[in-house]
Amino acid sequence: MKRKFQETIELQVGLKDYDPNKDKRFNGTIRLKHCPRPNLKVCILGDVKHVEEAESKGYPYMDVEALKGFNKNKKLVKKFAAKYAAFIASESLIKQIPRLLGPGLNKAGKFPTLLAANESMDNKMNEIRSNVKFQLKKVLGLGVAVGHTGMSQSERVQNISLTVNFLIGLLKKAWQNIKSLIIKSTMGPPLSIF
Repeated sequence: MKRKFQETIELQVGLKDYDPNKDKRFNGTIRLKHCPRPNLKVCILGDVKHVEEAESKGYPYMDVEALKGFNKNKKLVKKFAAKYAAFIASESLIKQIPRLLGPGLNKAGKFPTLLAANESMDNKMNEIRSNVKFQLKKVLGLGVAVGHTGMSQSERVQNISLTVNFLIGLLKKAWQNIKSLIIKSTMGPPLSIF
């Protein structure tokens, strides 16, 4: 059935023989070749040049004056952080973020990524949208976006194999710690691959 939106394809991982209380919890980030989340909401916190570029390209943005309006109000900063999945800040502005917003973005785990003056904003956006972050908390299941329904089958397969191989590298006993690998699109049925 044709959807009115682009479905995300997620890799769901079930772990076994892994005690999150005893064993070291792992964190890792991998950049996939093909962008799995083109609709990820990323906000530009920019200087004049980057704000103009963001405006012309249709990216959400905020300038220094708008950030000063938060006045370190914890509730407003928390609400702002929840609205976006990630932030990109101009090089000239990144050191001012803690003074303007307080620790809110850092506490939310969304401290901005640096955008140098000579870097391409489009490339930085694609880089952030292509990153997949693994964080094992207290449960033995993980879910990460590895693609979308607009990608070709070979692009999806490449992203899935890159992701699985990276995850295996993070685990103490490699494949012996994997209980199940399931691929699922947003509205589609799950497909077990391991």
